[in-house]
Amino acid sequence: MRIALSIERFEPGLGGVESAAHHLACELALRGCDLTVFCRADSGAAPPSIRRVHCAVPTFWQPLRVAWFSHATRRAVASSPPFDIVHAFSRTRRQHIYRAGGGSHAAYLERSGPAGLGRWSPRHRAILGIEEAVFRDPAQIIQCNSKLAAREIATRYDVPAERLVTIYNGVDTVRFDPGNREALRQKLMPELTSRYALRGPIALFVGSGFERKGLTSAIDGLAAGSARAHLLVAGRGATASYAARAERLGVADRVHFLGQRGDVEALHAVSDLMVLPTRYDSFANACFEAMASGLPVATTASNGVAELLDHGRSGLVCDSDFAPAFSRLDDLDGLRELGAAARVTALAHTWSQHADEVIALYERFSR
Repeated sequence: MRIALSIERFEPGLGGVESAAHHLACELALRGCDLTVFCRADSGAAPPSIRRVHCAVPTFWQPLRVAWFSHATRRAVASSPPFDIVHAFSRTRRQHIYRAGGGSHAAYLERSGPAGLGRWSPRHRAILGIEEAVFRDPAQIIQCNSKLAAREIATRYDVPAERLVTIYNGVDTVRFDPGNREALRQKLMPELTSRYALRGPIALFVGSGFERKGLTSAIDGLAAGSARAHLLVAGRGATASYAARAERLGVADRVHFLGQRGDVEALHAVSDLMVLPTRYDSFANACFEAMASGLPVATTASNGVAELLDHGRSGLVCDSDFAPAFSRLDDLDGLRELGAAARVTALAHTWSQHADEVIALYERFSR
């Protein structure tokens, strides 16, 4: 089977979609698949057996970049020997299988804040135009990473069930392993205690785009649900309004903004609970990584990961009020039990198992 993957930036660690494409490509290579990746940028981290075709794309203006990559990829694929499967990870118009890694971009915009993210900006109009063309094309299969995303796309674009396939993301259960917890904790904790007066249990918030990710609800939950806990906030974004809110609620000394970090597994190791009160995430990888690390997760039903949580047994699914989740920090033994169950759930979703499901989809589609 000859397979083509398209992804703008074939660079693991850059983001969720890039990591997913890289993990799948490596798993396909391990299985000896005939694989070509079409991209505009490549870190060179993947095995050399994976062919790369670089598509020249202008990057100075995002709307042009998005449209140009779609066009350049289509031409590059068409000029290559025929592929059995063309699998797109970036927004391109023509492929056999389109991975809707972010779910519905329209839903994402609507739930990203009171005014969205400017859905009529040229960039978002370009993305929405490509997505609508793909979702309304009866020849294309839509790969979703949660039932939440599949329902949203089906409802919004009237996509029939036979075109929608849900395959949950995988997770690196070696990098994110509770067996590494003590060593990681000993390494990071001195840095944190030298900067902050950490005197109680620790909740962790990981995510950029603080408004959509629900940082306000996390701070409110801390203030109402725990008199001792601290909240570590890791991610990119403006913090002034959230720091002011923490000050008004009397918890400024217990909310700590860390900025963007590359050592999230170490943050798992020093924390007792992860909270993500997100308004919309088709599948928040940050939560799945925490689960693999044995860290219990509290999130909303607007996060596809919640579909894999058994509330009260392997995690917590909350509404907009996160005070009950923060109150759980008074029972660290109970949280450790939740974390152990979360790890078991994550072990059923390695990248190898994810690749098996994707290959089964390829075989079904190519019959």
